[in-house]
Amino acid sequence: MSPEELEKLMADCAADAKVVASTEFDVTLDDTPESISAVDDILLSFIDKFHDQALEDEAVFTICNIFGAYVGEILKAQLDGEWIYDQSNPQAPAVFLRVGTNTYALAGICYERLVNDSQVSVHSYYEQALENHKH
Repeated sequence: MSPEELEKLMADCAADAKVVASTEFDVTLDDTPESISAVDDILLSFIDKFHDQALEDEAVFTICNIFGAYVGEILKAQLDGEWIYDQSNPQAPAVFLRVGTNTYALAGICYERLVNDSQVSVHSYYEQALENHKH
């Protein structure tokens, strides 16, 4: 996958997140840093609304990737980051946002909140990423 294809894919995923937030939960994601806290609520709302269906593998993959892309696109714009496609594990390729020497697993943090621990905060992860790059 070329860098240009990856950029387009992630922008499209972020746009999908906005559509899903609006149609399923009547929440407007407006590409602002303030809207990231709504992502935390939306992830938990999937379980409230769809119960076990929300935790099926394909649904989890899609939910985490589109909302990870949404948060990542905001972070990318703020910190001049770039998306990277990591194929080091061919069974589980992953996309990360690279900023300087750091990489951020945004789909991964969404997964943690959705599947493993509702106390994990996507917004806090985002805030920590910003803090890591203050000059």
